[in-house]
Parts: sequence; structure tokens; C-alpha cells
Amino acid sequence: MSKAHPPSRTCPECDGRLTPDGGETICDDCGLVVSEDRIDRGPEWRSFADDDTQKERTGAPLTRSRHDRGLTTEIGHDGDLRLTGRKRRRVARMRKHHDRAKIGSKTERNQVYAFTEIRRLVSSLDLSKNVRDRACVLFESAQSEDLLRGRSLEGFTAAAVYATCRTTSVSRTLDEVLDVARATRSELKTAYDAMNTDLGLPTGPIDPTEYLPRFASRLDLPTEIEREAAQLVEKGHDENLVSGRNPGGFAAACLYAAARETRHRMTQKEAAEVADVTAVTLRSAYKDLQD
Repeated sequence: MSKAHPPSRTCPECDGRLTPDGGETICDDCGLVVSEDRIDRGPEWRSFADDDTQKERTGAPLTRSRHDRGLTTEIGHDGDLRLTGRKRRRVARMRKHHDRAKIGSKTERNQVYAFTEIRRLVSSLDLSKNVRDRACVLFESAQSEDLLRGRSLEGFTAAAVYATCRTTSVSRTLDEVLDVARATRSELKTAYDAMNTDLGLPTGPIDPTEYLPRFASRLDLPTEIEREAAQLVEKGHDENLVSGRNPGGFAAACLYAAARETRHRMTQKEAAEVADVTAVTLRSAYKDLQD
């Protein structure tokens, strides 16, 4: 069996030296272009999140926020301007049938709508991608347990986002979710109760400290008051004042108490409104802190 000879490093015309220049190989003496290679042999897509173990791969990363995990192919519009009228109509029909074929069942159609709504809610509430993906997984679990039958899709999407915030200790109140959701309060509560009962959500009370940065920013309070309020929250934990209370209301009461001690002007009504609680709730927590 004959061995393959390595490519020549000299010019076939004048035996001159060959030099690579971009995608071409050129002779230094006579200028002959010996070879031409315009193919980009680098990775088509880089995974900046995992460059150590997976430096290159093809295609976009998988995501749980889409019903097909992000593996959908699309018929683009870039070449439409170069097509004639008949071919353009043919490609338009192909694109229409392709979009219809991507959703094969009612379950997938509900997932497409629900995941789109979850992405909108997460964006409106300024939440992370981790909350978005976990909310989509929670909705998929509720769908597989047949909890959606006879109930509102909008209610389950809002409840999935709210429940994910509760399970991951992200400080978002029920009213904040309802402000951007398309579901009513009763629809959200019905869906949340169903998921909490049948799926056994590991929900627990949120630490009032999680609310302090957002509430302090809305009330335009300095950092010193926020730090003092955090110490009051720790005091409330030590003296068992937080148990059984609205965590957002207790956080607002701590901010109000810290502001009073530093003679910062703020009314009880302003502090109660930022936490979506009544002034009576805030006063009750404030009096316990003073006692």
C-alpha cells in the first residue's frame, strides 16, 4: 500500500517559498496562488458559561423555557427578496405548514402559550433565568399530573412563577405578581393551592431581609437605614417576632423603625404601601419591636 505524500512546501512553478496569507497560500517569488481555502474551521458557537469543559458546540444551548427545549428549526426570511413571486408564495406556504407541524398536540399548544406567558412575567418582575426555567418545569409537572383540567392557564402560569419565588426565597409578593399577570387573584390562588397540595411544594416563609433592598430603594432610604433595619430583623428572629407575620410587612416595619431612630422623615402609610400591607399591620410589628 502506497503512503500519502505530504503537501509540497515549495512553489510548483519556480520552487519558491510558499507563505499562507489569510485563506490563500502564495509564492513569495512569483506570486502564484497555490491554494485557496475560505472555510472557517472554528467553532460555530461558543459556550461562554462552560468554556473549560465544553469549549465549542453547534447550535444554541438547550432551555427548559420552551416546549421543545429550544431545538426548533425555522425557515428564515433572509432570502425572500431574491425569490420570484411564485417561489416566494411556495416558501410562504412551506413556512406556514412548518409552523403548524411544530405543535403536534393540545398539550404542546398549552405549553407554548404557558411558557411564553411565564417568560413575560419573569421579564416584567425582573427575575433571573433560573426562576424562569424552574417555573416552566413546575408548570410541566402540574400539566403531567392533570391539574390544569377545568382551570385557567393564566392562573397556573402566574401561580408557577409565584410558587417558584416562594420555593427559592425570592422576595416577590402576591400583589406584585398579580400586577403583571393576566389572572385574577382567585385563579392564582386556586392554581397555587392545587400545586401545593398535589405536588407538595417545599414552600416556607421568606426571610424579611430579602425585602429590605427593594423596599429601601423604593422609599429612597440611605444604606445606613437598610443596615439598621437588617439588625432589627435579626432581633425579631431572636425574640420570635417574625413567626406568623407577613414578612414584607415586618421588613417595612423594621425600615420604619430604623428611619425613626435616625430622624428620617417617613410616614407609616408610605412604609405600608411599599409592602402592600395596611398601616395597622405595620403598626403592630413596630410596637412589638419597640417593646
